[in-house]
Amino acid sequence: MPDSGPLGSSPPEQRPTPPTAVPDAPIAVPDAPAPVVPGPPARPTARHFLAALHPPVTIPDPPPPPAAAPVPDTPDAAGAGSALQRILRGPTGPGTVSLSVAERFQPPLPDPEPPAPVPPAEGRAVPGLYYHPVPEPDPVRVEEVSRRIKHWAEDEVQLYPEEWEKQFDGFSVGRYMVACHPDAPTVDHLMLATRLMVAENAVDDCYCEDHGGSPVGLGGRLLLAHTAIDHFHTTAEYAPAWLESLGSDAPRRAYRSAMDYFVRAATPSQSDRYRHDMARLHLGYLAEAAWAQTGHVPEVWEYLAMRQFNNFRPCPTITDTVGGYELPADLHARPDMQRVIALAGNATTIVNDLYSYTKELNSPGRHLNLPVVIAEREQRSERDAYLKAVEVHNELQHAFEAAAADLAADCPLPPVLRFLKGVAAWVDGNHDWHRTNTYRYSLPDFW
Repeated sequence: MPDSGPLGSSPPEQRPTPPTAVPDAPIAVPDAPAPVVPGPPARPTARHFLAALHPPVTIPDPPPPPAAAPVPDTPDAAGAGSALQRILRGPTGPGTVSLSVAERFQPPLPDPEPPAPVPPAEGRAVPGLYYHPVPEPDPVRVEEVSRRIKHWAEDEVQLYPEEWEKQFDGFSVGRYMVACHPDAPTVDHLMLATRLMVAENAVDDCYCEDHGGSPVGLGGRLLLAHTAIDHFHTTAEYAPAWLESLGSDAPRRAYRSAMDYFVRAATPSQSDRYRHDMARLHLGYLAEAAWAQTGHVPEVWEYLAMRQFNNFRPCPTITDTVGGYELPADLHARPDMQRVIALAGNATTIVNDLYSYTKELNSPGRHLNLPVVIAEREQRSERDAYLKAVEVHNELQHAFEAAAADLAADCPLPPVLRFLKGVAAWVDGNHDWHRTNTYRYSLPDFW
């Protein structure tokens, strides 16, 4: 099981960075004994679960109102006595200080004159969308991740030509990953997720969409790229040709390099889990490509089924590796855990449909997204279809939170609770990136 220290044999530029001025959040110890909960535990509701996960954060609309008071995420945000909160906080009362995991990892007291808060990023949330605001990502980490990932993209894998540099910078992947993984113990851990995210987008852009992608022949390209993360085992005669092919284009170079870093830090079980989820992703790509080739507009339920595979699932499912611990394979494989992960991926992917709607309408060709499919299949106007898609997202988000709360109550083990927190943080950070990335996204004029 990986700990929160240095990550294997990384290249020189990947050495752990010194701590920033802003202390990291306390890191839970995965092998610490499960804290004892006094009294019979009450089954936490989804609202109690969220109260334990989400600190009150206010994202003001520009210009910010003067002296705006923080608004809790949920009506029960002040309910500090829920069962799940007691589980996360540990035992209380006389003689229990030494048993509390949280107390042993409290950050140092703040300086008498704390630094000024970072102003919130620009961007407007989709009206009516159910989401949870997040604190501004640590700017020191954002800058360092952004610097490292650009070095990796340009110098290690030669990911893009010079004319694509503005688009790469506009993706703001440093802010994205820091917001999605607030419990990552080091920048090295953040870089595990950042490289994989950039590699996945290179495959999507170059094979499927914006930069020379096409549905024609996609299956063959994806299969060969998949061998960069799930290695081909063959005879001595044919292995050299395969190895040479891994450097033949930018997506395969990116997949190979990002996966090499990942497997050095992850356990074999975590690596295999990621490979499985990437196979799911590639299956979703192929379904969408087949519909594009035949001009088929799927039923709404068919589209949502495709999006359960062509979605963000590979990203939150590695939250434990990025956090420096492991959710054991038997706990990850539980059906209720699989439901939580699937619903998280589904909800975050509809967020992408909603924020990228205008961008896709202005792009060449026809792009399937949930509002487009609802408009055609249910004979709705563009506005009504978009608002219906917001409702679909909200129902999925509520279902995710309820499923996570049920699992937290049924299996309150420290790695399960931490993993659920990590997935919820990824869901929230993913929305924040979409909301604030005004370089890529703008909202339709439906309100």
